[in-house]
Amino acid sequence: MKRCLRNGGLVNTEDRISHLPEALILHILSLLPTKDVVATTVLSKQWRSVWKMVPKLKFDYKSNRSKHETFSRIVCRVLLSHKAPVLESLHINFNPDYIDAAEIGMWIGIAYARQVRELVLDVYSDKGSSFKFPPSLYNCETLETLTLQTWVLVHVPSQACLKYLKTLDLYVDFEDEVSVVNLLSGCPKLENLKVDRGTQLNVETFTIAVPSLQRLTIYDYHEGQEIGGYVINAPCLKYLEIEGFDSHKFCLIENAPELVEAKIMNVSNIINENILGSLTSVERLCLDLSPLEITFPIGSIFYRLVYLELDTYNAEWWNLLLLMLDASPKLQVLKLIGRFEKDGVKWSQPKNVPECLLLHLETFVWEGYKQLPEEEEEVAKYIIRNANRLKKAIFSTIPDEDSSILGQEVVKELESVVRASNSCQLVIQMKDQSRFGDVV
Repeated sequence: MKRCLRNGGLVNTEDRISHLPEALILHILSLLPTKDVVATTVLSKQWRSVWKMVPKLKFDYKSNRSKHETFSRIVCRVLLSHKAPVLESLHINFNPDYIDAAEIGMWIGIAYARQVRELVLDVYSDKGSSFKFPPSLYNCETLETLTLQTWVLVHVPSQACLKYLKTLDLYVDFEDEVSVVNLLSGCPKLENLKVDRGTQLNVETFTIAVPSLQRLTIYDYHEGQEIGGYVINAPCLKYLEIEGFDSHKFCLIENAPELVEAKIMNVSNIINENILGSLTSVERLCLDLSPLEITFPIGSIFYRLVYLELDTYNAEWWNLLLLMLDASPKLQVLKLIGRFEKDGVKWSQPKNVPECLLLHLETFVWEGYKQLPEEEEEVAKYIIRNANRLKKAIFSTIPDEDSSILGQEVVKELESVVRASNSCQLVIQMKDQSRFGDVV
């Protein structure tokens, strides 16, 4: 072990990092910003070439600056020096206001020549103007994951060629409907698609027709004049999440027979029988909808549904709950979230008990109460009183100075209810707000 004297003591100067396995060194370096990785060249002769084998590179316009080189030149130099057999990931955060479009096209060309697998292009603009990538971006035979975000205007004049792309994350605007079709039709192996549209609604009908698609998430909270909507045709789709749609007239799910899980939030303005009626194959369903604004598909049966999560912030939410209970004969877990302030509308107990309460419901969770108003309390009592197979009834709240007293009152009130199931356990939980949402 090498040692030297410093200030009268012994200091260990052994280079232990260099003795680590190369694979571990490269993994550690891949977690650092690329500017820090390149800086390791000053450590020793051995380190002058180590960074060139790092499989993941990340450049940030704000931090990758030099008095001697432009940001674009730094990116090109590092990419050209890269020697790893495969570039696993390339993340570039840049401002096109100060970079020539041809230089950006050069980055993409070099990255594709390095057989990049994951590409993240994060654009921000001081001028607030959207950037169009060159068409070459949408032609790559090695790319498996592509993320485009912020100030991006997707323009795909001809069909893309992304043969092996499996994941596509888009936080962007679109030039036109043709660009949407050309991009998605050129991804024959696409499995995961996330769309978060910006402020420009240039696309009236956003068509998602991807035979291989398994997971689809759409966030669209644009507010303004109503325009068009979405058409979804994805025969292999397993997971669907939709949020927003404040300015759209429709959302048609034409073909999604394999759906297993769906989450539909804040889309009451366009919810109709088509959407809910297209979800009858799901096993897990999360809904945040107003029963006053939707059309329920009467006669539809959610024949595979075993888990239902329902937000209770909307007026008369229990009417939607009763419709879902009647239409879900195999339901095993029911989770309610939050509570709605009293609105003067009374709960009306149904004449017939749903089949799921009589035969299958095992877990009932109410998350986010402080003190149950009369109507909500009656709903809770109704479920406890009629669920023959219920094993647990869990009520959870965020602790505060009054929570222990309120909890005792709720326990006392609910324990007085005659339970249909002799094995039902009543549980009151005080939860840390940072962990709220993980009862089931």
